Formats: sequence, C-alpha cells, structure tokens
Amino acid sequence: PISAEELIELASQDNVESRLVKAGPWSLSSGPFSKKSIPALSKSNWTLLLQGMEAHHPAAAKILSWFRFIPDARLDDLMISIAGLGGGVGPHFDSYDVFLIQMSGKRQWKISEQKNLSLKPNLPLKILQHFKAQHEWVLEPGDMLYLPPHVAHDGIALDAGCQTWSVGFRSPSFKELLQEGLWRIAESLENIPELEQKFTDPLQKATANAEQLPEELIKQISLKLNKLQLGHADHFLPGITAYLSEPKQQAFFDGPIKPLSPTQFTKNLGVKKLFPHPQTRILSLSNKVFCNGENVTKNQAKDIAKAWQILSAKKALSPLKIASAQNTSLYDAYLAGWLVFEL
Repeated sequence: PISAEELIELASQDNVESRLVKAGPWSLSSGPFSKKSIPALSKSNWTLLLQGMEAHHPAAAKILSWFRFIPDARLDDLMISIAGLGGGVGPHFDSYDVFLIQMSGKRQWKISEQKNLSLKPNLPLKILQHFKAQHEWVLEPGDMLYLPPHVAHDGIALDAGCQTWSVGFRSPSFKELLQEGLWRIAESLENIPELEQKFTDPLQKATANAEQLPEELIKQISLKLNKLQLGHADHFLPGITAYLSEPKQQAFFDGPIKPLSPTQFTKNLGVKKLFPHPQTRILSLSNKVFCNGENVTKNQAKDIAKAWQILSAKKALSPLKIASAQNTSLYDAYLAGWLVFEL
C-alpha cells in the first residue's frame, strides 16, 4: 500500500481527481482537499477516493499492468480508497467490471445479484434503496474480489487506514462508439476531392410536387454512400480506435523543459528506453497505432511505425536504432510530453 500521508498529499493536488465520502448523514465532496479537511485515520465513517492513480504513482501503474490479460481498450484506471473504521460508500452497483484488491487492513464485503437496483432519493451518492446481501466475505491484504457489472455490493472498512485498490473497466455504449466513429468519418470526407463536386440535375423535369425531396438527389446521394461503404465496420474502426486511445479529460502533458534536437533524440533512442507518459493511451488496430487520439503510424517510415508498434504492445521501447527522428510522429510525441526517456 501507499502510505496514508502520501495519499492525503496527492488528494491536495489539482491534477488528481479525488472525492471524500462521509456517512451519517451521507455527504460527498470533491478535491483538491486541504490536509485539515480530511479526517484523521482514528476517526470513523469516512472514505477518501483517488481516481486514476496509475498516472500518479508507479506502484499503481505496476499493479494495473498486471491486468493486461484484458485488452487495453477495456481497461480504465486504478482507484484507491483509504478509509477510517466503518468507512464505505454505501451499497451500490457499477455498470462495468471491477477487481477489488485489499491492500491493507480488512474490509467486509456483502454482495447481491438482486434485480431491484432502484436508488435512494435525495442523496449525493447512488445508494441502493433495497439492498439484500446474498453473500459475505472479509478480505485481508492480498485478497481480491471480482464483480461483474450490475452486481450490488457494499464494502465496510474493519480497520483504520483500510486501503482497497479498484481496477475498473471501460464500458462505452454502442451509441457512443458509433457517434465517435461517424464523427471521424465525417472529418475524413475532407480528403475525398470528388465530394467537392456540386449537385446538378440537368434532366430534372417539371414537377407537380415541389415540396418533395427530388428523386435525382436521393439517387445521387445513395450512389455516394454506396461508394463510401458506410455499412462496413472497417470504415468505423479507425475512428473508434482513435477515440478509445484518447487520454482522460483531466490528463495534462508537459513537454521537456530542454527538448533534445532531432539528432540528439535519435542518438538517445539508441541507448535509452522510451516510455509512454503515465497518462498516455496507445492502442493498435492491426498494424496501425493510435496514440492519444491520433494515428501516429500514418505516412511514417517503416522504422518509426515499428517503434510505435513495440510501444503499443510492450508499453516500452528498448534502445533502438532508427535512421532519423526528424519530422516523425515519434519525435513530435516526445516534444508534446506523450513519451519520456528513462531517467
């Protein structure tokens, strides 16, 4: 576990998403928090939640990496909760899979596969109105509980300073995925010159139904759509991959203070490991690689594309010789702070 002092320090930072939950009565507040506003470990019935900790602490990043038996596109982040005795967030359910790893202290878990998932009204938290436990366990350090989506659960800290680390998953709706895919297809139409042609209908006859959309327009639009093959998933997948590779909204990247020149960067690649920034997301679609929402292998030399493919698969690039980093997406990503050299 990470020390309570370090977690409380992280909760005071602007770039860390944190929440404080108190029971009796239920209250929810969002960080950053002053150290005085977080209850002492000896106090009861409170929980501090820190989201996306893989981006802020190497231990969290290490544990999240153990879950890469699941596709990167489905992994979301690692959340840490630290609580006083009796601390919890109430009986609730998640719409995604979650692994709950007990890191310090003990936590009692009650779960239910109940169908009634109605919530209590007028509360700042989504707490189930009628929770009826069907199973119960006490997790000790090193124990883990896996919960599928929509399984109701309630965790209560049995020790002061109880830490539970939660590995959460992404579960975008098909509506969300298709909207993002369509939006990127719409952007790509800029690269099809023939679509710049104006619609014309020199053979249009006089009509008695002027209010109706012309048959000729419908016919020509249908022909264009057929050529675009919008019914084929392959046309959506690049946009969907780009979307799923986008970093979180609160992600912040700092470029190097003293950036290396392209020549120095090329030399460094030959002797040092290169890593994605903790908040960088990289996904692959076959041999195409998308980093932070961009296709970084498009129009790149083979050695650069290969480097990206290794980064995507291994989340690290061992020393590698390339011809030149000048005008490459690899060097651009380094300048943007998306990639960093080992210290």
